[in-house]
Amino acid sequence: MTWLDLAEDSPFGLDNLPYGVFSRGGEPARRVGVAVGEHVLDLPAAAEEAAAPFAGLLGSGVLNPLLAAGPATWREVRAQVREWLTEPRYADQIGAHLVPLAEITNHLPFEVADYVDFYSSEQHAINAGRILGGEDARLPRNWKSVPIGYHGRAGTVVVSGTPVVRPSGQRWWDRAAGPSFGPSERLDVEAEVGFVVGTGSAMGTPVPVGDFAEHVFGVCLVNDWSARDLQIWESQPLGPFLGKSFATSVSPWIVPLDALEHARVPQPPQDPEPFAYLRGAEPWGLDLALEVRLNGHLVASPPFATQYWTAAQQLAHLTVNGASLRTGDLYASGTVTGPERHQRGSLLELSWGGREPFELAGGETRTFLEDGDEVVISASAPGSGGRRIGFGDVRGRVVPH
Repeated sequence: MTWLDLAEDSPFGLDNLPYGVFSRGGEPARRVGVAVGEHVLDLPAAAEEAAAPFAGLLGSGVLNPLLAAGPATWREVRAQVREWLTEPRYADQIGAHLVPLAEITNHLPFEVADYVDFYSSEQHAINAGRILGGEDARLPRNWKSVPIGYHGRAGTVVVSGTPVVRPSGQRWWDRAAGPSFGPSERLDVEAEVGFVVGTGSAMGTPVPVGDFAEHVFGVCLVNDWSARDLQIWESQPLGPFLGKSFATSVSPWIVPLDALEHARVPQPPQDPEPFAYLRGAEPWGLDLALEVRLNGHLVASPPFATQYWTAAQQLAHLTVNGASLRTGDLYASGTVTGPERHQRGSLLELSWGGREPFELAGGETRTFLEDGDEVVISASAPGSGGRRIGFGDVRGRVVPH
């Protein structure tokens, strides 16, 4: 129960309480907030008035100090916010610090330290291999032994709503022709799920797969924008570079890991059995339902529960060589794709490399993105009592170079 006028089916209910950073009107000050229903709670203002012991972690306009404080503090803040919003005695005091979501501007919720992107959907890897290498293409030999990933560019991680400028570079797609230079002609999206690191680790000290929840604060949505014609040319023999580094969009709300208890499911079977450092007793598959819309038209509904490698395994692999974690590290799942056509999380797959245009509303068709196109990725997960938890949207519009 709550003293708030909170719709039963609100994606930002008391089971969720995601964190973000916002400003109000034309004010320059950025505030840490918690989304609840159609409002955001100005958390530093509420904490200061209530003399909460964690108030000092909330005044910098980013989540990083709270992230660095660790799981015990995360649970303390979450429990206090829930108490404020459920106990009627707090209604006047806390109600004064609720701001309508319609009146705010969202900002990047945390300072990104490092960014890593993985490649953890088996179906996406199969599809990409067949599109680019022919129907007889197989998974790379190492794919089921090692969670494959690449290091991205932290400085071009942007909050939802930031325009995405079409990148330029050396392009190559037609195997009968040589490379050319200019704006990408095969701009794509990748619907992904991101994981935000709170507590760091010492260099030289691997993080065990079972310590995932001691380091990861929460989950967001990611659009790993991809210029396929740049990517395919530069990925010979190394990995993604300019085809990825121009922009990565994230949703403005970070859903706490504790809010996803009802979404946890076993991951798909893994064969061969992973190395010991990738094995853990706790199930960290997540039953998240994603949706991808292009210019308002639903084009894909990828299921996250099908991912071969879990976020806990990815974190263990990321650090097994002794690489350290830092507060604000972001790592993403890789494109989320299921076995059905409508579950493909990239336009590369939806158009089968541009050979099969797909339809939008009004009779338009697409293979890759055109200038002016807007992509919106959303997601939900099971909560308690049959309710759904929402992640908000990650959106971006393509603008010409």
